[in-house]
Amino acid sequence: MTGKAYIVGVGMTRFVKPETEDRQYWDLVKEAGTAALADAGIGYEAVEQVSAGYCFQASTAGQRAAYELGLTGVPVYNVNNNCATGATALMMARQFVEGGLNDCVLALGFEKMKRGALGGGADSGDFRTSPVARHYGVMAAAHGFAQTPPTAQLFGNAAREHMERHGTTAEQLAAVGAKNHRHSVHNPYAQFQEAYTVEEVLAAKTIHRPLTRLQCSPTSDGAAAAVVVSERFVAEHGLADRAVEIAAQAMTTDTGDSFASGSCIDVVGRPMSRAAARQAYAAGGLGIEDVDVIELHDCFSVNELLTYEALGMCAEGESGKLVADGATTYGGRWVVNPSGGLISKGHPLGATGLAQAAELVWQLRGTAGERQVPGARVGLAHNIGLGGAAVVTVLRR
Repeated sequence: MTGKAYIVGVGMTRFVKPETEDRQYWDLVKEAGTAALADAGIGYEAVEQVSAGYCFQASTAGQRAAYELGLTGVPVYNVNNNCATGATALMMARQFVEGGLNDCVLALGFEKMKRGALGGGADSGDFRTSPVARHYGVMAAAHGFAQTPPTAQLFGNAAREHMERHGTTAEQLAAVGAKNHRHSVHNPYAQFQEAYTVEEVLAAKTIHRPLTRLQCSPTSDGAAAAVVVSERFVAEHGLADRAVEIAAQAMTTDTGDSFASGSCIDVVGRPMSRAAARQAYAAGGLGIEDVDVIELHDCFSVNELLTYEALGMCAEGESGKLVADGATTYGGRWVVNPSGGLISKGHPLGATGLAQAAELVWQLRGTAGERQVPGARVGLAHNIGLGGAAVVTVLRR
């Protein structure tokens, strides 16, 4: 790599329940992309390449979406990496810039989904031929296969394993949901903006024991975007006042550690997340002790706890106590998911990783309003997808 990469513009739509807005995915991208370009103070003609992430649209949907921003003939790369798609699109943009190929790249993420439990892609059809068949096979051998949504089964079983091994309680799991719903009250982009107590989270409908509906991310429609530029572009366009450095970024995929133990905790990605975090810390010369604010992939409450451990925020087995003690909310050691996270902000798969980046950029600029983490200088994003990929991004102001 030959240079540094900076995010100088971000934008996103509000995340909404599927089938509630009469807008197409390209309409969502037009809103988010236009906002990101305006935030950067540049026009689409400055963009040299586009990385466009999505999971449920057809081939070349990235072109159809980007064409709403301009018809300049630039390369558009279509990216699909399951739930880690948004961060993968951002990583591609960063690599183009850091590698000296481009001075300005636009990363887009978007999704139009169906109502109900996650369907399509890795969760449809014959599980024996699914891209995550190996993952489901490990789960089935240890826990059987139930009639509940399959992704919820994977994470629900991981939660039960954590409870059995470490004494994690249902109340600690519910505390994650309560925290993130509480945070989202002040986020105008969030799908849900209502606070719940731990007791209300526990009393909600069970999806797969011990996970209740208020501990599970919903399907969502939405889009997000980021403008990634070189140090030279920042200087030439006078963008230092809004530039946030991508200090480090790492992606890992499954290794034998994901499957060897036969544990759903490993199948859902804790080894990937741990490896990605270590690589990112080494690349950036930073550690978790330097981080102020975190946006992590809480697709289910248990994954937030598993990610605390993977990121080095606590020892293995101590994550339930960490959230119960208030260490991951305002006034604690870190603020985790000030946006409300996937659980409350929503989870349009292709947009999620870029929405995390947008939130962190606002936090590090000090423009997050009532969600602002005081004095935030370093942010970390964690975006993971089964099948699998884990991306850890460290941003610095």
